[in-house]
Amino acid sequence: MGIFNPMDGGLTSAQRFLKRTFDASVALVGLVFTFWLIVLTWLLATLDTRSNGFFTQKRVGKDGRLFTVVKLKTMRPSRAHKTTITQSGDPRITPLGRFFRKTKLDELPQLWNVLVGDMSFVGPRPDVPGYADRLEGEQRLLLTVRPGITGPATLAYRDEEAILAAQPDPERYNDEVIYPDKVRINLEYIRNWRFRDDLYYIWKTVKGD
Repeated sequence: MGIFNPMDGGLTSAQRFLKRTFDASVALVGLVFTFWLIVLTWLLATLDTRSNGFFTQKRVGKDGRLFTVVKLKTMRPSRAHKTTITQSGDPRITPLGRFFRKTKLDELPQLWNVLVGDMSFVGPRPDVPGYADRLEGEQRLLLTVRPGITGPATLAYRDEEAILAAQPDPERYNDEVIYPDKVRINLEYIRNWRFRDDLYYIWKTVKGD
């Protein structure tokens, strides 16, 4: 069988250059035009959550390196809820936070993550430490690309919070069903990467259906 090389089946150098050039260029333009909106929503989130309106968290990025993801804060802390799994109806989510999540406004600050090279517009969602550590063999191909704001797995599970809310054990269902399926979908995305597919996933995300 041999030893799995995580570069086997990954993006070529030319594909990486095209993807990164697109990401950096569009992120810069996006920040220029949405800076005012990011500031406004940050102020609203600050008032709504009674804390800094930016949510920051360590996530696993390309090559397994940790980086700090930046989003708008949509939840207030709760001593009764310690899980990182979010379900629909989660009492930690504020009414304004629910609106930010529905409209994807909470994702806007991640334009900065894309600009500096932590993330891509399209790719596997960045995991918290503990999940990427489980990747074995060919699954580690996921770590050869930058994590994305959106992607095929994100779109396939756009109703993930509602799916989890319907499960008797949401964390177990996520670990045993949803997460493995996301890995499968993301592996197919990387093995068969095409620039036009990235444009399609971005369009589907913005269109919201």
